[in-house]
Amino acid sequence: MTAPASTPTSPSGSPTPWVIATRESRLALWQAEHIRDLLQSRFGRQVQLLGMTTKGDQILDRALSKVGGKGLFVKELEVALEEGRADLAVHSLKDVPMELPDGFVLAAVMEREDPRDALVSNKYACLAELPQGAVVGTSSLRRLVQLRARRPDLRIEALRGNLDTRLRKLDEGQYDAIVLAAAGLKRLGLADRIRELIATTDMLPAAGQGALGLEIRQNHADLGPALQSLAHQPTWLATMAERAVSRAMGGSCSMPLAAFAEWRGDTLVLRSLLGHPEQSTLVQAQAEGQPGTHAEAEALGRSVAEQLKAQAGPDWLAAL
Repeated sequence: MTAPASTPTSPSGSPTPWVIATRESRLALWQAEHIRDLLQSRFGRQVQLLGMTTKGDQILDRALSKVGGKGLFVKELEVALEEGRADLAVHSLKDVPMELPDGFVLAAVMEREDPRDALVSNKYACLAELPQGAVVGTSSLRRLVQLRARRPDLRIEALRGNLDTRLRKLDEGQYDAIVLAAAGLKRLGLADRIRELIATTDMLPAAGQGALGLEIRQNHADLGPALQSLAHQPTWLATMAERAVSRAMGGSCSMPLAAFAEWRGDTLVLRSLLGHPEQSTLVQAQAEGQPGTHAEAEALGRSVAEQLKAQAGPDWLAAL
């Protein structure tokens, strides 16, 4: 496949390189390099990386829910797109806010890696083996409420930083175990650090977990069709349903919300749960359908959100 005829060219007549804006963590660079290699092999087009440090990378002493949420990981990348310094940004989809700024779109969602959470520990083989009072590190409210519901005897303490920083803090003995996304560990060749892949029936993932989202300016006519050709439609539909739950709930880092959709044959089964900021109880909802379009996938997500709202009730929602 060749690049579109309307592709801008340099003074030498060759197509101008596409530029990917990326965070500079090891995992973010792996993700950007993965997309770079796909684009170069598919289109024969040079692709360059623009490494950036975001506010989310810089603020490590406070929980994301207290300083602006996961959108802190994408804002600087969007500025680079808006200013024309980059053509696309590669994100972990679970870090992408549910509402993008005007003029920006998700051009594609890539095939999902393992969506599960992983327990990493130098002492214990699984969550069930952790002794009473064991210190578990996570800064995810979604993980916190599910851990608290399953193991109220554990001490859950904040854990910030990129993946390598979190592993270092574990190895220094600051925690008995930490919980991370399995996808990142596997992508960086660190699957041997995983002691337990936590079943989705025991810990429901975040919306979009394990998938990569490619963001562009909406008017980038040259690049949009190229990226869409890389998209994995089953993953895109599943994550659209998940993100629709979060969008309808007003979900952010400050809301302990999980949403996960999986294909069982031609049927998409969407499960979601909502925690309480102070109690250990959870409300859960599920729906299934056979969405063939993004609109149908989003409608499935909204139906699950309505179930959650009905079960939680106004007092619970107000507390969030």
